[in-house]
Amino acid sequence: MRILVASHTYIVDLNREKLRALAVAEPGIEVTVVVPSRWKPGGVQNKTVETQFLQEGSFQVVPVSNFSQNNQGLLTFGADLIGLLRRFRPQIIQVEQGSRSLAYAQLIALNRLLGLKAKTLFFTWWNLPYDLKWPVSLLEAYNLRNTDGLVAGNQDGADILRQRGYQGPVKVMPQLGVDETLFRPQPQPELRGELGINPDDFVVGFVGRFVEEKGLLTLGKALAGLRDFPWKWLLLGRGPLQPVLAEQAAELGIQDRLIFVESVPHDGVHRYINLMNVLVLPSETTYKFKTLTAAGWKEQFGHVIIEAMACSVPVIGSDSGEIPHVIGDAGLVFPEGNAESLQNCLRQLIESPALAADMAKRGYQRAMANYTNRALAKQLLDFYKELMAI
Repeated sequence: MRILVASHTYIVDLNREKLRALAVAEPGIEVTVVVPSRWKPGGVQNKTVETQFLQEGSFQVVPVSNFSQNNQGLLTFGADLIGLLRRFRPQIIQVEQGSRSLAYAQLIALNRLLGLKAKTLFFTWWNLPYDLKWPVSLLEAYNLRNTDGLVAGNQDGADILRQRGYQGPVKVMPQLGVDETLFRPQPQPELRGELGINPDDFVVGFVGRFVEEKGLLTLGKALAGLRDFPWKWLLLGRGPLQPVLAEQAAELGIQDRLIFVESVPHDGVHRYINLMNVLVLPSETTYKFKTLTAAGWKEQFGHVIIEAMACSVPVIGSDSGEIPHVIGDAGLVFPEGNAESLQNCLRQLIESPALAADMAKRGYQRAMANYTNRALAKQLLDFYKELMAI
């Protein structure tokens, strides 16, 4: 099976592990990844990344000239894409730029013009209701009408596109998996000592952006009601809410239990997760209007959840967006914004080591079965086979 995947996401080598796993999942699979030859990951003010050709057996990354170097929706490719398509003749074309992508429309059109007869599909993270104006509405309608399959990063994204008229096959799975060779159970006694965490401290952890929609103020209120227990609150990340969190902690009398850690590279995050007795993702939905231009947010997945699961760390999450689907029956879920309910979840784990151990075991098994790059590659290949059989 010849598979072509196009996305700016894969200019980063770390993000390619799922596709590497796909290339070796079965004999006879060839995977070509099309990436823009020049891209500015952080926007127009950031340094331009110039991508390089890579060949690893049946897996290759091919930079293709591109128009727009910082806008996902406007990304399109140059004429060298045509030569690549003629040589490779993919049977599967997957574009991971969303339903309103010009690049996806371009690949659909070239698939027809070149007579490739490949199955076309796209990936989307978008999980909020929206309205579109002309001509973007026509672009999305064209893409959906010519789509053989849809891969959505969350159930809300799949449901929204169903409501917008797509009736074909759907697979719900994240874009990127967890690296189980890095994120694994690994005690960190030295780091624990460096951070001043006592042997009997129950470590409540958070990893991510310090912003209001991540529900950190709710988590602070929940922890304030558990002063009778020995615990520390470990926050790994950065963001504008940090001084507000410090002020809240002082008002609640828990400032001496707060530990901020900033500027940790991704390949060091697992060390801090392994310090935690529980990881909490208390995200809170903020959108109010059904329009693409309205400000709003809802948790699209919560990748840190599967990283914690892979480390055998119990997880607690709010019911915002995809979080309950990611956790399944392997952790605890509470109504978003409900500090009392979150406090009850934390109390259960502090008071019941047996429950915590059971959640850690179930979370690890769930991560290994569903969320490693190898597991995602297997799910994706099965979906491709389903499409090829139609």
